Amino acid sequence: MNKLSTSTSPYLLQHAHNPVDWHPWGEEALARARVEKKPIFLSIGYAACHWCHVMAHESFEDEATAAFMNQHFINIKVDREERPDLDAIYMQATVAMTGSGGWPMSVFLTPDLKPFYTGTYFPPVPRYNMPSFRDVLAGIARTWREQPAEVFRVGDEVTGHLQQSLNVNVQSDSAFTRAHLDAAVKNLLDSYDWGYGGWGTAPKFPQPMTIEFLLRRHSTGHEEAIKPVIHALKAMARGGMYDVVGGGFSRYSVDNFWRVPHFEKMLYDNAQLARAYLHAWQVTNDSFFKQIVTETLDFIAREMTHPGGGFYSSLDADSEGEEGKFYVWSLDEIRATLKEDSDFFEAAYGVTPRGNWEGKTVLQRALDDGSLAARFKMDIESVTAKLTDCHSRLLSARSARIRPGTDDKVLTSWNGLMLAALAEAARILESGSLLPFLDQQAGRVQSQYYNMATRSAEFLLKELRPEGKLKHSWREGKTTGEVFLEDYGALILGLLELYQTDFDNNWFATAKELTDEMLELFEDSNGGFFDTSKHGEALLLRPKDLQDNATPSGNALACEALLKLAEFTGEGRYRDHAEKALRLVVGMATRYPTAFGRWLSAADLALENVKQVAVVYEAGGEDASDLVVVIRSRYRPNVIVAASAHPPPKAAPVLLKDRPLKNGKPTAYVCEGFICKNPVTSVEELKQLL
Repeated sequence: MNKLSTSTSPYLLQHAHNPVDWHPWGEEALARARVEKKPIFLSIGYAACHWCHVMAHESFEDEATAAFMNQHFINIKVDREERPDLDAIYMQATVAMTGSGGWPMSVFLTPDLKPFYTGTYFPPVPRYNMPSFRDVLAGIARTWREQPAEVFRVGDEVTGHLQQSLNVNVQSDSAFTRAHLDAAVKNLLDSYDWGYGGWGTAPKFPQPMTIEFLLRRHSTGHEEAIKPVIHALKAMARGGMYDVVGGGFSRYSVDNFWRVPHFEKMLYDNAQLARAYLHAWQVTNDSFFKQIVTETLDFIAREMTHPGGGFYSSLDADSEGEEGKFYVWSLDEIRATLKEDSDFFEAAYGVTPRGNWEGKTVLQRALDDGSLAARFKMDIESVTAKLTDCHSRLLSARSARIRPGTDDKVLTSWNGLMLAALAEAARILESGSLLPFLDQQAGRVQSQYYNMATRSAEFLLKELRPEGKLKHSWREGKTTGEVFLEDYGALILGLLELYQTDFDNNWFATAKELTDEMLELFEDSNGGFFDTSKHGEALLLRPKDLQDNATPSGNALACEALLKLAEFTGEGRYRDHAEKALRLVVGMATRYPTAFGRWLSAADLALENVKQVAVVYEAGGEDASDLVVVIRSRYRPNVIVAASAHPPPKAAPVLLKDRPLKNGKPTAYVCEGFICKNPVTSVEELKQLL
């Protein structure tokens, strides 16, 4: 057993029994490299990564390879999900040196942490036009021994390049305008794949942030923006990448048709996609989108929720050593499970004896409900009910299989994204979430998503904020030492959504407290924020990643949080920080909108007139829920809402201060663009103001 055996990361624990003398990242390993004057082999991956498992099995479990690694290198394993800072720095180096990146990431460093050779997966023997991992190790050991000056020259050169690219992150002279947002929309419409859906070519990623931006622009009057949204969401949810049997989305599609997924399921994808489908349902009233939301959130409740309330990070792509084995079907299995209904299901999904992937079938809809109804002489409602029943029976059959591994660590940033999705789902899909603020003494409402959201928030604020200090990662009662900008940004936004669901002032007060901490710990005087705290470990450089990837950029999340808090509090300093950050990405976001989707949504929030709505009512008096229902009845991305019994408590948003009841009735105040309209007490008057 090596030094990974005491780690909190399931990924590192997967490698604890390798013959490689692995170290976790830390001063012990780094000091040893300096003292022994050995290069560092840094291997970065994550628990649900298929090719990480492959390389581990082929190379890290091989005694001869491990012996060579132990003799010539200090070997360090990093979970990219626990240390996004290290991942960002060395991924940037890998892309700069090789033109592409991915995981497993294989980086060779000097003892002073400068990268001099990088790659990703290496096979055990030369294949795929790649050298074997043993050949790479031998070549680097020889160069380190015979040409050390060259190694250090390359390390200095790469580090200089990384530092230079960091210095580019300074403010532009220009601020975002609506013309920039229009240009981004045009770019997205022009580059959209109308044949199969989505943007780009295989591997195809779901792009929820891009979809959210287009939904926002549609809400402000851009009619065309909705078309790719509907097309993409329907293409992805027909199956393949979407698990039609159990709910939830896989990471991406390996082909252009959304048919064969990379089977890992990540918390962050499902949080962002559930929210995108929820908003699409609000806009279109298409019940199919609502179905995807409920199935996805039910999957999270069933398979990715810790008993205490936090959410796990991922489910593995592999089970029993095979990628996708848990999720695919043979025709015989389907027929044995569905019996007389199998013909119907085979037609719905185009199931054949040959399958559509490696002799098995990845389920993807072949016929829509209307075509099935015509073919089997049924009405649409019966088709929907029968498919639901078939899915349920297949899910029961599948539950007897050996499950993929679960990465059960709880990450603050990803949990913040899921908290926001659940809080919104609760107030949009569950009428029960109206009740808490009307009678805070009535006890917790029995509504699933609201309960999941509140338990999640309580878990994060208790377990991941020990002694009032926020942390990034938790597992089995232990937190890691680090915290990142993305943790603050995502949690603040999640708490603000939860506040707007139940109007519990504790959520708002904590969000404001965290925002002030975020400014103190992460601000960059050049604009925007560093990804690591000013009290964090000294690394090769202090990363400041502006681009959205599979998860939103910490800077984009921070910017959005500051904009919203400025509206709730009236404090201009929050707005100033947000506008300064937005200036960093004006040109890039317009040219490369799929890489800056969350930023574009923040820019939309900054440019459009945000409506601030305050609802006040008499405690124990007339019910104010009709007014709140009106506000929630449509997709209103640029509306923020506060509500309280009159007079509001001290911790309530300033938005509620000095708002008397009109004629003793529940009253709504609507302000927009520094102007407040006359307060109203009726549903019809409020509709007009909104």
